[in-house]
Amino acid sequence: MSDSPVTIRTRKFLRNPLLSRKQMVVDVLHPNRANVSKDELRTKIAEIYKVDKNTVSVFGFRTHYGGGKTTGFALIYDSYDALKKFEPHYRLVRYGEATKVEKPSRQQRKQRKNKQKQVRGTSKNAAAAKDKKKK
Repeated sequence: MSDSPVTIRTRKFLRNPLLSRKQMVVDVLHPNRANVSKDELRTKIAEIYKVDKNTVSVFGFRTHYGGGKTTGFALIYDSYDALKKFEPHYRLVRYGEATKVEKPSRQQRKQRKNKQKQVRGTSKNAAAAKDKKKK
């Protein structure tokens, strides 16, 4: 099924020199196929516009009711440096261009904050360390 033909059409094409990119709405026609991967779309758009795949960003794809057609958004940056500068970090993580920042869960951060509010007269860092030893 993955070898069935896919048609890509772009519309609402806009050149955005302030952000060093071209931006457009992408319509993907994919009959006899559930959907098309973003990686495959990046490759095909890069071929159409004769640019490097690493300068293309695709997101926001929604499949229309009944299938066969998907619409989303694509950005083609003028250079890889512009992509790194202007693209949101979470999308860079998706493409493997950046690493995800690992941090404790939201609940753990709130619990630590409230535990430190209870401590009075001692070092807040020492109380947090003692709390970690207890668990």
